[in-house]
Amino acid sequence: MAECYGWKDLLNFQGSAGNFYPGQCDYFGGTTVLPQVIGWVIVVAFGAVFTAFTSVALWLDSRVSSQAGGSEAFTTAGRAVKAGLTACDIVSKWTWAATLLQSSNVAYKYGVSGPFWYAAGATIQVLLFAIMAVEIKRKAPTCHTVLEVVRARWGTVAHLTFLVFCLLTNIIVTSMLILGGAAVVNGLTGMNIYAAAFLLPVGVMAYTAQGGLKASYVASWANTGAILIALVVFGMMTYASGKRPVGSINAVWENLQVISAFKPVANNKEGSYLTMWSVNGLVFGIINVIGNFGTVFVDQSYWQGAIGAKPSATYKGYLLGGLCWFAVPFTMATSMGLAARAMNLPVTIAESNAGLVPAAVAQELMGAGGGFLLMLQLWMAVTATANSEQLAVASLIAYDVYRTYVNPKATGKQMVFVSRVMVCVYAVLSGILAIVLMKIGLSLGWVYLFMGIMIGSAVMPIAFSITWKNCSAAGAVTGAIGGLIGAIITWIAVAKSMTGVLTIDSLGGDFPMLAGNVVAIGFSGLLCVVISLLKPQNYDWALMKEIPTIEDDSNAMMEDTDTAALNRAIKWTWLTGGVLTLVLVVAWPLLALPAGVFSKAYFTMWIVIALTWGFAAMCVCLFMPWWESRRHIKKIFKGVISGSVFRARPAQAQMASPMTKG
Repeated sequence: MAECYGWKDLLNFQGSAGNFYPGQCDYFGGTTVLPQVIGWVIVVAFGAVFTAFTSVALWLDSRVSSQAGGSEAFTTAGRAVKAGLTACDIVSKWTWAATLLQSSNVAYKYGVSGPFWYAAGATIQVLLFAIMAVEIKRKAPTCHTVLEVVRARWGTVAHLTFLVFCLLTNIIVTSMLILGGAAVVNGLTGMNIYAAAFLLPVGVMAYTAQGGLKASYVASWANTGAILIALVVFGMMTYASGKRPVGSINAVWENLQVISAFKPVANNKEGSYLTMWSVNGLVFGIINVIGNFGTVFVDQSYWQGAIGAKPSATYKGYLLGGLCWFAVPFTMATSMGLAARAMNLPVTIAESNAGLVPAAVAQELMGAGGGFLLMLQLWMAVTATANSEQLAVASLIAYDVYRTYVNPKATGKQMVFVSRVMVCVYAVLSGILAIVLMKIGLSLGWVYLFMGIMIGSAVMPIAFSITWKNCSAAGAVTGAIGGLIGAIITWIAVAKSMTGVLTIDSLGGDFPMLAGNVVAIGFSGLLCVVISLLKPQNYDWALMKEIPTIEDDSNAMMEDTDTAALNRAIKWTWLTGGVLTLVLVVAWPLLALPAGVFSKAYFTMWIVIALTWGFAAMCVCLFMPWWESRRHIKKIFKGVISGSVFRARPAQAQMASPMTKG
């Protein structure tokens, strides 16, 4: 048995061998902290509760709203969602199981650099995507999917090429959600991991199919609120509860000092967990930056959020959402990942890669209550993103397959029917796929690093589709396919040259993954630019406004004042997105390097920033949507109290909405 130590050994460590940690080295080798029935209740029953919650909320909204249902409402939520709810939507759909689990894994392995690089490396994509969100409002206000933009510009070949990349993105993201979620459910409750993998996406299916994008927005507020409340609780338990062996900033710092001497981190300055001088942390950061461009720019769910947002709220919602989301991995992993090391929990690297670090810490800090809170937080994260991915896949199949190639004259009712069927089909298939991946032996960490290799080559062409009029179809398709081929060849070649063998472990190494990710996005962009410069398209953006809606949509075509406002907004978005990106990935880490190994004072400042950011994000996401919609919510409450929402609406009220036509 390997030598495993507990936190009490650390407190008494004087450079001697210490005592073996009692029991098995793998933390989850024994009994579970929660009974198995809790796993079944959360995975199965919570889906029913959320379905009821969203159904009631949407029904009440429909009783006081001038807008009725239809395919446009199902897919775009009326294109009138405000900034606060847009920010919540961003936080919820960008908070995967990996956000909570993999971020804590890299904190456990690399120290303070891990949470920072996870957060910064995956925030800048959302900040920069704000540019795409404004551009699609300016240039393609009537579209429903990003692939409608691709087809309008470049035709059928490009449309089918990027359809494959977009669907692949949704499949990879969904797989990571389920892999991480199922592993923690199994680790905390003992529920069969394959049953959990299958039932997690199925539990989301009902309310997604029933309410469409508007249901996703309603659920995102509750999901985000629960995730951030749990995050703040875990942070306070780690740094302000007084509960040993952590419980204060001083205690965590002192324990990390000892563990750094006792079990140093390879390639970190002085082997310390308390430094940004981390080679492996930086390598992970680069992979994280590159890989996550694909899972934002090539994911239809982000474009769908931009399409559903109110024009004046688009860039505000995406910038605010990106900044609020930063707190999720940064605060969570700085608390849970570092706490696992500070307590010297006997979590194996295999368990860490499976995403079980937060589960171990929650169990140690709060017992069964901590396990339940983490399960709830994780369920909210998995379902928040799963419903967005299910709706994204349904929209792609409905608009870019069914309406484009099967039934160009499809009615609104037919489109809603196809969308709902695809939500259900994809929920079932994604559960089966996750089981297959587990049987193969792929962990959450492996898939997370691999995703950029498979989808990164589509990033630059899709970004150019809405920003660069000279990008040609030949350049876009060649860049996407050529970048993918180059990335796979590089990835395999580097793994072979470094280890001499090709296995799941050798292919999952940091440097093969880094090389593949860099080639995917870099070589693709180079091919796309060179070919497009040789034969530019010179596209007329006005043609993109001819993308048809299915029913009349009063919010699809903007007035001149909205266009002028968006023209000003795009300049502001380029400025703010660019400046914030430089601050997060350049200025902040460079300013932290002179600190070397963090002193107690510097570490205190670092933790205060993390906890404050988490608390601020919680307040913004909980209260801003209510404040922005206060008049509408007041109207609903008055209707409930007076009973008017329960009475039949006059026929003319139903006729008033343009969404009911067709």
